[in-house]
Amino acid sequence: MTRHTFTLANGVEIPAVGFGTYKAVSQDEKVVSEAIAQGYRHLDTAAFYKNEEAVGKAVRESGIDRKEFFITSKIWRECLGYESALREFGESCRKLGTDYLDLYLIHWPRPFDLKADWKEPDRETWRAMEELYRSGKIRAIGVSNFLPHHLNELMEQTSIIPLVNQLEFHPGYIQKAAVDFSQRLGIQVEAWSPMGRARVLEEPVLKEMAEKYEVSVAQLCIRFALQCGVLPLPKSSSPERMRQNMDVFGFEIEENDMHCLMTLPPIGWSGEHPDRDRVKI
Repeated sequence: MTRHTFTLANGVEIPAVGFGTYKAVSQDEKVVSEAIAQGYRHLDTAAFYKNEEAVGKAVRESGIDRKEFFITSKIWRECLGYESALREFGESCRKLGTDYLDLYLIHWPRPFDLKADWKEPDRETWRAMEELYRSGKIRAIGVSNFLPHHLNELMEQTSIIPLVNQLEFHPGYIQKAAVDFSQRLGIQVEAWSPMGRARVLEEPVLKEMAEKYEVSVAQLCIRFALQCGVLPLPKSSSPERMRQNMDVFGFEIEENDMHCLMTLPPIGWSGEHPDRDRVKI
């Protein structure tokens, strides 16, 4: 099987399609084990997901060498700070049953209290992550849900530019300013929710286009991300859909169709925004 990867700015290779575990995996490792059986080696989890132990168990029980996997976790927004970051990293490694992470991210730039200071906690968290990175305990460090102004504030007093920025990204919500800004800095953008919410999968334009390419709408969304230089993290509990979501390298979306997908009206947004209270949709 051909190995499709992105290469981060520090030379680390990362599988081009990852498996998102948020809400797809609880404390039962069976879904992750199935994903591994279907060929996924890039697994995305977080402390907030409450499933690190399940992910770690599935990796151990797979019989596949740990080095074959690319495992990501994230520090939660209410745990920012230097000492807290060191502690949270250790706890994530303990739950995952590993002595290193391939990628560690700041999950959100701000705590839930939007009036609270976030700039200094972000920088202190990043300082801890830089130390862990230099010591070899993390192969790559990055952020999640950081918009350009958050990145600028973080980089003002730090020595390492984030290697990854994980953002909500899908047709109907491409966050062009944040993606373009990140890519100009050499930051690899990852897509959480690459298929958006149900509204995206039911969008007539996408259905018609998927028929044209003889793929599912989900496959079209994943391929769209890849052609934008964005690494998608689809999730599913269905073995067939898991398999389909990786089978996205045998077709290419034409330029005009890409423009059509890039300029869809806003659809499928989760309601999450780093500088606002969550919008219930």
